[in-house]
This record gives sequence, structure tokens and C-alpha cells, in this order.
Amino acid sequence: MFERHSNPWSAWTRLLSTPLVLVPFWTRSRNHAALVGAWMVLNPIVFPKPKDDSAWATKAMLGEEMWVAESPLDGAMAVGALASAFGLGGVVGALERRPLATALCTVSEIALLLVYWRLMSEYYEEHRNYTPTE
Repeated sequence: MFERHSNPWSAWTRLLSTPLVLVPFWTRSRNHAALVGAWMVLNPIVFPKPKDDSAWATKAMLGEEMWVAESPLDGAMAVGALASAFGLGGVVGALERRPLATALCTVSEIALLLVYWRLMSEYYEEHRNYTPTE
């Protein structure tokens, strides 16, 4: 999954789709949920594998793949958890139809995800040539 999702088009369109996740909660529409769910499932599949790893988004996605495999307890875990907390806050705001709370949580989540991407791209740069010994 990460191989295709590391295409910058996949990574950026998925990040920018973050507010769409809240639409079904706001509208309480199963059709909206199905459409958004289908997009989130198809997004990492529809884009081809990137030609190289020069794009920042590519490095971030490949770094995340490496990071998930290693599961280090570091600052990235805290940033990811905080981003998730704001994501849940956005869901609560959407369910309660509170536009300011929903917007603030969504903007905060995306900002933290960009910090997370920075950490993941740095992780990739530091570990991409590492081969574990058995």
C-alpha cells in the first residue's frame, strides 16, 4: 500500500481530503459516508508508484512505512496521537454541528499531520540505507 501511496499525488490528495471525512458525520448521510470511504480506500491504489523518492511527500510516506515497521517510541508517536485527538475532536464537532470547533480541530489536525510528515521524511532520510542484521 505504501508503495503507491508514496506517490505525491496520492499523499497530498489524501491529506487535503481530511475535511471530507467529517462530511458524513455532519450530514448523517450514508451515501456521503460511502463516497468518502470509497475515496479513502481507492486513493492509495489509483496512483502509480512514484518514479523516485525525491518528493518530500514520497519520503514522508516511505518514512512512515519504515517507522511503523520499527515502532519506535519517539516524538512522532506523540505528534501522531495529538493529530488523531484533533481528528476525533473534529468528528465530535461535526456530530454536534459546531462549525468553529470542527474547523479548528481540522486545521489543527492537518497542521500536526504536516509536522508528522516532516518527522517521517527525516526518519526516511536517516534510515533508508539501513539494512537490519539478522
